[in-house]
Amino acid sequence: MPEMFNSFGTIGLWAVIAYLIGSVPSGVLVARLMGLGNLRDIGSGNIGATNVLRTGSKKAAASTLALDAGKGLAAVLLALAFAGPDAAQVAGFFVMIGHCFPVWLRFRGGKGVATFFGVLFGLVWPIGLIAAAAWLLTAFVMRISSLAALVAALVAAVAAAVAAIFAFGSYVILMWAICALIFWRHKGNIARLVAGEEAKIGQK
Repeated sequence: MPEMFNSFGTIGLWAVIAYLIGSVPSGVLVARLMGLGNLRDIGSGNIGATNVLRTGSKKAAASTLALDAGKGLAAVLLALAFAGPDAAQVAGFFVMIGHCFPVWLRFRGGKGVATFFGVLFGLVWPIGLIAAAAWLLTAFVMRISSLAALVAALVAAVAAAVAAIFAFGSYVILMWAICALIFWRHKGNIARLVAGEEAKIGQK
């Protein structure tokens, strides 16, 4: 029984650590450091790389993308190294929660796509490659970042389910939980996609 409580305590600790890592608002910090203004007043008001790109600075957008992905990668790799695979999966989910609902921004954060890719490549890189290919193909054909994100999240969840069937890993619950989170965070985008009003990549 003490060992069980100790295990829960360790996983809970990594949930908190991952949340705090995820809650670092990379886009806001990059925009301020590069003198681009308040992201809340630009484009969609989102703090992610796609909205940073609307400032006209590709360097700032690339920096935000790298930092947001780095949060997901760091959270799962640290948890994996110090507490094992179960804690790493919990960290993968909570770093997403931190990015989407950061305490520093009154719980109004980003949509988690870059952080999601960091989690994928940290935990299960083959699914990360599949999801990245799905994102790139959709973005190239449709030129809509939100649609590419939704397709990538769904492809990752399906790939995790298929991998579990063939005993290549058990990330099904995590992948579908993150997929649901990404779809929920994109509910406004989904409405605009249905209405044919969603902005294309690079459009201000």
